[in-house]
Amino acid sequence: MSYAYLFKYIIIGDTGVGKSCILSQFIDKRFKEKHDVTIGVEFGARMISFDNKNIKLQIWDTAGQESFKSITRSYYKSAAGALLVYDITKRESFQHLGKWLEEARQNGNPQMSFILVGNKCDLEQDRQVSYEEGEKFAKEHDLVYLEVSAKTAYNVEEAFKQTAKMIYEKINQGLIDPNIETFGVKVGTEQNTMTLSAKTKPTPPASNGCC
Repeated sequence: MSYAYLFKYIIIGDTGVGKSCILSQFIDKRFKEKHDVTIGVEFGARMISFDNKNIKLQIWDTAGQESFKSITRSYYKSAAGALLVYDITKRESFQHLGKWLEEARQNGNPQMSFILVGNKCDLEQDRQVSYEEGEKFAKEHDLVYLEVSAKTAYNVEEAFKQTAKMIYEKINQGLIDPNIETFGVKVGTEQNTMTLSAKTKPTPPASNGCC
C-alpha cells in the first residue's frame, strides 16, 4: 500500500517496562504473557490513517539494559518520534526517565516528538507511581502524557497516533523538512503522486470576455 509519509519511531525506557508488549499490541493486536528480553533492537511497522492520508510507522523497540546503550543511541538520530515508557508499578523505572530523556534529546534531532507513556495501568492495585506524578513530569519536560495498558490495549493506539499528529503538525509548520531523512520522515509515493497531479493539472482556457 502506498503512503504519504513514513515516520520513524523509537521506544525507550528501562528493561521490563513493557516496551516490546506495547509494540506487539500495536502491530499485531495481541499481548504476550511471556516475552523474552529484547536483545539490541526489535522492529515493527504498521500503516495508520491521519488527515485522510496513509502514514507508515516504522518502530524500533530498544533494549533497556546498559550494555545495549551504544546500539540504542545510533537509532536516536533517525527517529521522528519517541515513546518514553515507564512501568507505573515500578518506581525505579519512573526515576530513570530523566536520564532516558536527556540521552534522547542529546543524540536525536531537535524536532523529535516525545510522548510519555505510563504502562501497566491495568495493575492499579500494584501502582507505585500516581497519575499526577506522571503528569507533573510530563508538564515539566514539555511532553504529552498517557497511561496505557499493553495487556488490555487501553490507549496503546492513541499513544502512537498522538505522536504521529505532533510530527505531522511540525511538517505543516515547516519545522520538519520531510525531504531530509535525518528528521526521521520520508515522503512516500502517495504524497509524490498528489504533488505531481497538482503540478500537471490543466490550466483553464483564458476567458474571451463573453458570457
